[in-house]
Amino acid sequence: MAPPSVFSGSMKPGGTSRVWLRRGLLAVMAVGLGLLALSHLVRVSYEDRIVPLETAPEAPVALVFGAGLAPGAVPSPVLAQRLDAAIALWRQGKVQAVLVSGDQMKPFHHETRAMRRYLLERGVPEAAVQGDEAGLSTYDSCLRAYTVFGAKRALLVTQRFHLSRALFIANSVGIDAWGVAADEGRSTPWRYTVRETLSRVLALAMVLLKVEPVYPAERTALPQR
Repeated sequence: MAPPSVFSGSMKPGGTSRVWLRRGLLAVMAVGLGLLALSHLVRVSYEDRIVPLETAPEAPVALVFGAGLAPGAVPSPVLAQRLDAAIALWRQGKVQAVLVSGDQMKPFHHETRAMRRYLLERGVPEAAVQGDEAGLSTYDSCLRAYTVFGAKRALLVTQRFHLSRALFIANSVGIDAWGVAADEGRSTPWRYTVRETLSRVLALAMVLLKVEPVYPAERTALPQR
């Protein structure tokens, strides 16, 4: 009779490693599915509030989010698209004022200043333009629009891929917000879709944790017409 194997009644070599590998993969899949589910929840929460520019409801203010500058300290093509939509809303009488919110904390990157200049050069009066120089993120821009600038109702102006997250944050912090897609009818680059999937989960966490903006400030009244 052959002698009993030294592995009788125990796991074969490498078996333990394969078990832990499978468990690790299952854990990663579970986390991934959970993140996708949370991201989807944020995406659909206020999807019915995304409307075409022509049918957008009236609001005291249009909130325009920064999107970087191009060489020459002028708005990037993405940002210019947002500003053009805000100008159209103002010309149609949909909004009384435009609040541009961007990052002006880095040297030679005066995003808000460039946004204001763009609007003024295209006929929006100075009295109808407000600038938030501490809009370091979508979350900060929305929360400061409500707590600092007193925006209780607003039209959010940005690209379609960004609107779901912006609307979720704005409505969660107290703004009665609707969204107008500056790129309506255009396709969304895949890199933005991937980025937003994770960004929406982060937005949900920030809303639930009631994170404070990086730069709180005193209340600033929006111009009235």
